[in-house]
Amino acid sequence: MRRFTPLLLLFLVLTLPVGGRAADARPTPPADAATMLDRGLELYRSGHPDQALPVLRGFVIRYADDPGVREASLVLARIFLDQDRPREALLYLQRLDAGAQAPEVRLLRGLALTAAGDNQAGREALLTIDPESLGTADRAARLEALATATAGLGQPLAALTFLHGALPLTPGKRDDLLTTGRRLLRHMNSGTLAEAAFMFHGTPLGAEARLAQAESAEKRGDLDMARRLAEALVVDTADFPHRREAVLLYQRLTGRVFQKRAVGVLLPLSGRYAAFGNLVRRGLKLALKQNPAEPPVPFIYRDSGSDPDTSAAAVDTLLYQDGVLGIAGPITGSAAQAAALRAQQEGVPLLTLSQREGLGQIGGEIFRDSLTPRLQAEALARYALEGRGLTRFGVLYPENRLGREMTALFTEAVARRGGRVVARESYPEDATDFRRQIRLLMGKDPNAEEEEPEAPVDPLKDRFTPEEPTVDFDALFIPDYADRIALIAPQLPFYGIENLPLLGINGWNSPELVRLAGQYVEGAVFVDGFFAGSSRPEVQEFVADYRETYGDEPTILEAQGFEVANLLLRILDDPAVTDRTGLQQALTRLRDYPGVTGTRSFDAAGEAVKDLFLLQVKNGRIVEIEQPEKSDER
Repeated sequence: MRRFTPLLLLFLVLTLPVGGRAADARPTPPADAATMLDRGLELYRSGHPDQALPVLRGFVIRYADDPGVREASLVLARIFLDQDRPREALLYLQRLDAGAQAPEVRLLRGLALTAAGDNQAGREALLTIDPESLGTADRAARLEALATATAGLGQPLAALTFLHGALPLTPGKRDDLLTTGRRLLRHMNSGTLAEAAFMFHGTPLGAEARLAQAESAEKRGDLDMARRLAEALVVDTADFPHRREAVLLYQRLTGRVFQKRAVGVLLPLSGRYAAFGNLVRRGLKLALKQNPAEPPVPFIYRDSGSDPDTSAAAVDTLLYQDGVLGIAGPITGSAAQAAALRAQQEGVPLLTLSQREGLGQIGGEIFRDSLTPRLQAEALARYALEGRGLTRFGVLYPENRLGREMTALFTEAVARRGGRVVARESYPEDATDFRRQIRLLMGKDPNAEEEEPEAPVDPLKDRFTPEEPTVDFDALFIPDYADRIALIAPQLPFYGIENLPLLGINGWNSPELVRLAGQYVEGAVFVDGFFAGSSRPEVQEFVADYRETYGDEPTILEAQGFEVANLLLRILDDPAVTDRTGLQQALTRLRDYPGVTGTRSFDAAGEAVKDLFLLQVKNGRIVEIEQPEKSDER
């Protein structure tokens, strides 16, 4: 028999696999269990419960004796509860020690029992938990589940108490909880309803209780009580999700529309357009300051954001909570579209400041006071043909939505007055070299080499020879912004187009135009919806007051806000205008209003009829020019 030395025995003991297993059958090191658990927990915490589920289930099955199974089971229970699979949540909770359970285990067990329909057991489990031992979200979940279990046990008033406690803990679920409360209230008798209205007086839940009281009174034929309750509800300032139903009930019982002598204002007061909304608001406030009324006309602001659903919901709030006679705003396209659709549906006049096309066609309640591309094209065409006698035009436009739209509108406006666009060329939005487009406008091959004169020029002969025109149009229209015009204008004479009138849009109205383009834009004419240097008395007064109040120069945004507020205040100053119908008719009949952005009236489609500002670069300055006699065309 072979003998082993002590040293060799020690080596064999240290190197022998645990349990005597072969080296090639070694188990996964414990570190792999920890990695698997950490991965599952991280997926859950990062908002990927569906991916966390198989990882954590695999961990519990594979490492049943690992201490981490407890935490994994709790997370799995939460995932199954979120997926409305309470019985599977209970299976994992049953794996945990039933004695001396931590508050989290009892909470999850109570939530799962309640969700599974065992209201008695669920309620008992939840009532044993000290809420102070839980985080905010778990305290709210406990109260919501207690409300569900208690209602299921036939105790709706006690269930409302739990809902009331959950409301401040979950502001994001406020309307959902109040809707749950409304369902409970509608199944109460008149005595319990009165008790609920008393208990929760001065809160949104209390307002819901009074609405249920009024509906119950109407249903049993007690119309006097129903009317009193409805009248109290509509003047209550409490914000509750079913205010619209309360107002409709009031209108049905009284035969009167709920409305106040107030104006609603929808502006983006948060988000990426908030800066623009706040500039408009400055103008509105200045108009209120200049036109003190007795009693004052409140302007009630609501945030339209830039989301259509938010804007439409804000219209409902202004109507059913604030009771306004009319609405000013919004200023952005999608928000204005949604607000206009809802305002038309609800029968409230809305005066929007958006450039979105087609708003006036939504219906007779919708008006628009804004500088639109169509208004600019019409004003330029009128000036060029009727004021200057020009009839043939070239167009150089950027390859973007604005460029294409303005080109189409200008072409249409010119044709309607007997003129023609005889040449048009487009350029990439980010272009800096316009040689190709300019040569094409001149009817030349853009790829040809520059031509050399064939013979010396005779100065004496040249004095008596008329200069050949380089293009066959009278003026060039460029619908772009000042920074791009500063690149284009110097290249026009360089490549051969000289002494030609240039026409532009409101994007030209910038100090940068003259600073960067200088002599190359001298004499150019463009149009805008506001000009702080105008000689119009209404503009001079507004600009002076704005500078005194804010210490700054107003833009078209503040001017639009000022104009709309002044217009509405003027209409509401008429004692005959007492309701929304009167306001809508007054807007339709408006004539010769001296608006600071040129608004004079509204046409049959609700579009503002404006005297826009025609501007010209003269001696290195932007100045206003006299407008030609206007025709009746728009």
